[in-house]
Amino acid sequence: MNTVSLGEDLGIEASADLKERLAAHLDDPAVALDGGAVRRVHTAAMQVLCAFYRSRAEHGRSTELASCSEPLRDAARLLGLGGTLGLGSNEPTVDGREKKNPVEKAA
Repeated sequence: MNTVSLGEDLGIEASADLKERLAAHLDDPAVALDGGAVRRVHTAAMQVLCAFYRSRAEHGRSTELASCSEPLRDAARLLGLGGTLGLGSNEPTVDGREKKNPVEKAA
């Protein structure tokens, strides 16, 4: 399995570079994305990640988020993309039970 680092900055300025880096791995049988170093996230980068996951899934290829920083996890949660990125759609509480995130259902 190839591992691709997402780096520290997933700001809008980094989205084109992210798309190019990920495109090189579209045909890999299995890819793990390392998002452990991500400190800054923009919606454009999240769109690139979702498109990458979707394209790979359409061709039966495995993609996983091997490591996920808090800023990346928060962005996925706020945008309702946790399930798409394999993080689940609900946020665990302190006592271990899951709770629904009201932001995900906001109009």
